[in-house]
Amino acid sequence: MLSELNGRPDARILMIGEAPGRRGADRTRIPFTGDQSGRNLDAILAAAGLSRDELFITSAVLCCPEENGRNTRPTSAEINNCQPFLKAVIELVRPRVVATLGGVGLDALGRLYGQRWKLADVVATPIELDGFTLVPLYHPSPQVVITTRTLEQQKRDMIALCRLANELGARP
Repeated sequence: MLSELNGRPDARILMIGEAPGRRGADRTRIPFTGDQSGRNLDAILAAAGLSRDELFITSAVLCCPEENGRNTRPTSAEINNCQPFLKAVIELVRPRVVATLGGVGLDALGRLYGQRWKLADVVATPIELDGFTLVPLYHPSPQVVITTRTLEQQKRDMIALCRLANELGARP
């Protein structure tokens, strides 16, 4: 079930994105690769001194939701259908820190733990959950970077996540 293409199965930091993008991960089969969201994530990670080989990256929804050839936001049914897989990944990786990348990842994790959060209210705020610390972050998509949270803000958020991960001993 776990693929080394997603990162280290023993990673202490788990990142949960939305779903494979049609032009990116749905094509490459590697989360956050092959498109601008992936390039933005790589820049954000680099700014914080993190590399993909320290992480495990997955998605809340494992299929590529699309309509008329365009990516769409995953539906509640799609999020619910993938819940057992997300839960299994968390149980197998056993991370110390979980970073959700966007509202869909945060919603999916909240469903697993009986919580509801609004991303804008909790962004970059550590939340203690059952066995790990959640750090909700915005998605690195070009649309989010332009309209909601700049790349520079997202880099600062990732740096804060790294500080927390270091304090928790979640980095090698």
